[in-house]
This record gives sequence, C-alpha cells and structure tokens, in this order.
Amino acid sequence: EADGQHQVGQREGGRRGGLHGAPQKRPPPRFLLLPPLSAVALSINTEFRRIDKFATGPPGARLTVTDSWILKVTTYSFHVALQRDLQLTVIDSRQQDLLLDASMPAQFLTIRVASADPRVKAFDIRLNSSEYGELQDKLRAPIQNGANVVIHQSLSDLFLETFSSLVERNPPYLLPSNQELDLCIGCMQSRANVKLLKNCREPHEGECQPCFCYPMWCLLCMGKWFASQQDQQHPETWLSSHVPCPTCRAQFCILDVCSVQ
Repeated sequence: EADGQHQVGQREGGRRGGLHGAPQKRPPPRFLLLPPLSAVALSINTEFRRIDKFATGPPGARLTVTDSWILKVTTYSFHVALQRDLQLTVIDSRQQDLLLDASMPAQFLTIRVASADPRVKAFDIRLNSSEYGELQDKLRAPIQNGANVVIHQSLSDLFLETFSSLVERNPPYLLPSNQELDLCIGCMQSRANVKLLKNCREPHEGECQPCFCYPMWCLLCMGKWFASQQDQQHPETWLSSHVPCPTCRAQFCILDVCSVQ
C-alpha cells in the first residue's frame, strides 16, 4: 500500500511539473516585463535630451523618436510606445493641392504605430516624405508599406509628379491624322507625347514665345528638362518660372506644355 501511494505521488508530482512537485511556470510575454514607471520616465528623459533624436512636426502635433521610444505629443493627447514592441505601417499618402504661385509640393505620409503590448493603443503619425529616410534610420524595425504607396523622398520626385498633374489640366494638342509620333529624343524609350503651345497669354504678350517644334519629347523627359533649368536653391519659384525649349530655345512655362492626343 505504501508503494502504491508512492507511485501515485510520483505521478501527481510529475503532473505538477517537477521532481519536487513544484508547478512549472511559463515565462510571461516580453511586453509584460516592463520596468517600473520611474525607470521608464528616467529612460525617456535621458534619451530625449540627446541631440541625435529624430523630431518633427508643429508644436500641436510633435513627433519625437529616440533610441528606445516613440513619442507623439498633441494639444490634447500624449502617446508613448517602446520601439522593440512596435510595428509601423504606411497606410496613406496625401499631396497638398498646388497652384502656380504656391511653393514646392509636399507629400505627407500617414504611418500607423501598433504595439504588441495590448495596453498600448495604436496611433498614427504624419510626416513629410522628405523626412522618411531620417525616420527609418532612427527606427529599430523596418516600416511596412501596407498601401503600396510610392514615397517621394527627393525634391525632384515631388516636382515631376506635380508637373505631370498640372500638364493634364492644360488643353491637349490634337495630332493631325497624317502624322505619327516618334520615340522621345530624350530617353529613346517612350513615345513623344507633349507639344509646346503658347497658352498662358496672347501670342505677343509675356515672356513665353511660340514654339513650332514637332512633338519630340515625352512628358517625363520634358519635366526633367524643366527641373534642370531651375535655381536649386529656390524651389519655391520652380512652378512659376520660364525655361527655353530644349530644341528651339523658345521660352515656355508649365501652362504651355500640352499632352498629345
């Protein structure tokens, strides 16, 4: 009987998790292993004082990224998240509406910040695409592109997109039925699809001049040519400037660039 009780005890002890009958404990999830609040505050305060942090945004919606933390401070809220628990995803992209007298365009990205810790509510951050690379350098994990957004990180990329959208608003050039379009002489890959026609003012008014060239350039190459003629130190003047035709040197502006139909 003693032997039977000993065997039962051994079985029960095994079920309880060890030779000594002590129950085995699973390690808690990593996000539960949080330091005391005072240690968190000390860590944030120390890293916030460093000069290598990433910071952007107006006072009412300020974003700061340190070595370990992401902090978003708005007029009515404060969000803080530990970098090691985060997943960041680009969910939207917006470009400001532009007029010819406006400054250079800007692409703004919306990035969702989600934590593996269920106690940390997800929040969104918004920043200029020109700052995207600097933000990536400060993060421990890569940013996912959930919306397949084309991110323009250079001034030229933003200008070419705006140049194309403005040309689409101009009156088209109707190609005569007896003419055919050749390859663009700039890239020799795409068909020529733009023609310079003086649309901005009356024929003999203003700086722009009539251009009698046959369509020889594609929209992308014409945009690159337009950008190459600008003052790189003053991008706010690009959209309202005048440049010479790359073939005949007649002056034109963006209003004179017409898509071929």
